Amino acid sequence: MNILSVGAVTRYIKALFEQDGTLANVMVRGEISNFKRHYSGHCYFTLKDSDATLRAVMFRGRAQLLRFEPKDGLKVIAGGQISVFERDGQYQLYVDQLIPEGVGELSLAFAQLKDKLAAEGLFEESRKRPLPLLPRTVGIVTSPTGAAVRDIITVAKRRHPGVRLILVPVQVQGPEAPAQIARAIEILNRLRQTEVIVVGRGGGSIEELWAFNDESVVRAIAASELPVVSAVGHQTDYTLADFAADRRAATPSQAAELVVPDVRELDKYVRTLRAMLETHARALVAGRRRRLDLCLASRLFERPERLFAEKRQTIDILIQRLQQALKTIVTTKQHDLKVAAEKLTMLNPLAVLARGYSITRTPEGQVVRRADSVEAGQFLEVVLGLGRLDVQVIWAEEEYDGAKKGPRTGRMF
Repeated sequence: MNILSVGAVTRYIKALFEQDGTLANVMVRGEISNFKRHYSGHCYFTLKDSDATLRAVMFRGRAQLLRFEPKDGLKVIAGGQISVFERDGQYQLYVDQLIPEGVGELSLAFAQLKDKLAAEGLFEESRKRPLPLLPRTVGIVTSPTGAAVRDIITVAKRRHPGVRLILVPVQVQGPEAPAQIARAIEILNRLRQTEVIVVGRGGGSIEELWAFNDESVVRAIAASELPVVSAVGHQTDYTLADFAADRRAATPSQAAELVVPDVRELDKYVRTLRAMLETHARALVAGRRRRLDLCLASRLFERPERLFAEKRQTIDILIQRLQQALKTIVTTKQHDLKVAAEKLTMLNPLAVLARGYSITRTPEGQVVRRADSVEAGQFLEVVLGLGRLDVQVIWAEEEYDGAKKGPRTGRMF
């Protein structure tokens, strides 16, 4: 019996796997779990169902071709080769092809990217801007050889021969298309020679229209400072460019109709406005003339002095009322002044002094009201009706109402 090393046994088993025609090209249905995209670009995950699990790896060269993002819980059909990973001694599926089960790869990629960009607010209605009313220059981003550019030019020139069209030629399908379309939008924004941009192409399959679902194109449209009209030639389905654009047109011809006004319709509209203005002006002048005729026919304009005569009479009456009111006011104020003067005279202390009374004050100016409030030998000031006296207290006697209280009593100083 031969004794083999672990490596030899593993290599032998790997050779058996690789020689099996069924395992060399197999399609496996399962649910993705433990999905991980390594920094190298390789994708590692597990396929599982209710019975078993199978490790799987998809190398970067294949993974970068995926249009959707694999994630846990997604049911897929994986195609590739089953072989042995020698280091771990485990068999695994080396995936070359990964297809979402029950939904197309492009449909899944569309839904995933739409949800992502919608969450960032790129499709919000509040971000959309109105188109210019009468643009002088229109930028066109499309193929220079397709039917779309011919339709846009034909419709635009028919509606407004004076409009200027600037074409930035790009590919509208294929791997180079998204980068060219995004770059063209950036160029038109930087040059600032246009007032609105039309981005689009003619109809086609979802694969042919896929450039307008590319994330770089959608972001370029959303970031454009100029209004953008999406004109991809399909009527029932939407591309992500339609959601990001300020306006969506079902066809390139309709885009030209949205962007370029019909000068004949504008001329008709201006003529209608001018006719309405003239009619309104005539009606206004006629109305003013009727009012003027009525005024000229009135008696006021025949004899205007009557109006002034009545006003003069009114003024005389008002002046008479004003004079009477002023006279009443003056008389009232004079009476009030006389009463106040009499009260003031009665309360004037000088008048009291003139009748023989006097005021006695201390040197500090305090009025003496009681005999017992002075001290022996204290000097006082006596204010008379005419002049004043400086005196010294030598005797004090208490009195009530000018009458002596009893026998002569008091204090001798």
